[in-house]
Amino acid sequence: MLSLVIAESALELVPKEMHRHNSVTASARRFNKKPSEILLDVSWHFAAMKGIKNEIKRGRPDLVHFSLLEACSIPLYFEDKLNVFVHTIDDKVISVGKNVRLPKSYHRFTGLVEKLYATKEIKENNNTLLTIKDMSLGDLIRKIDPEQTIALSSKGVKSSYQKLAEEVDNNTCLVIGGFSKGQFFDKNKEYFDKTIAVDKNPLEAHIIISRVLYECEKRIIM
Repeated sequence: MLSLVIAESALELVPKEMHRHNSVTASARRFNKKPSEILLDVSWHFAAMKGIKNEIKRGRPDLVHFSLLEACSIPLYFEDKLNVFVHTIDDKVISVGKNVRLPKSYHRFTGLVEKLYATKEIKENNNTLLTIKDMSLGDLIRKIDPEQTIALSSKGVKSSYQKLAEEVDNNTCLVIGGFSKGQFFDKNKEYFDKTIAVDKNPLEAHIIISRVLYECEKRIIM
């Protein structure tokens, strides 16, 4: 089974130290929720986020939404050849179940994820769609137990989508950053067998995911 991990993702609830900031309380009122119940989003919370640790890698749940739509809307996923996980910047892991049709609306997506944080599990007709657990990236990769783990980064060894797909087998774990700027944390790089750059331009995660998985799909199921 091919595994995709969207790692160090800019997806988290608003941290406690920001709960009283005007931009946070205003957005919480707008959605009729508590500050502790909403996702950190730079579009709403830019002022509150100024100067926080790892600022450039946080507050972009929209990137995770785009990436999941790309990964979970293709034959490779629907034919049960792909496992999908989201590892967050604060070391939580969201596991995506089988045949999950995620909301295309960003507003509905954030509502679903906020509910997931509250309930730890989303079910429908006794099928588990999403779960969330405290888990580091290292623990997740150990749980997946792949034969090889390949990270995709603009700082990696130069390659191409086609060459990468030729290296991928059914027990490979692909790791793609779920953040807009920056690089993987050093503590997580030790879990990668290799790091590859598949494009000469630094592209957003969902673009890389769509192109890489298409090449893998041609080899695995076409």
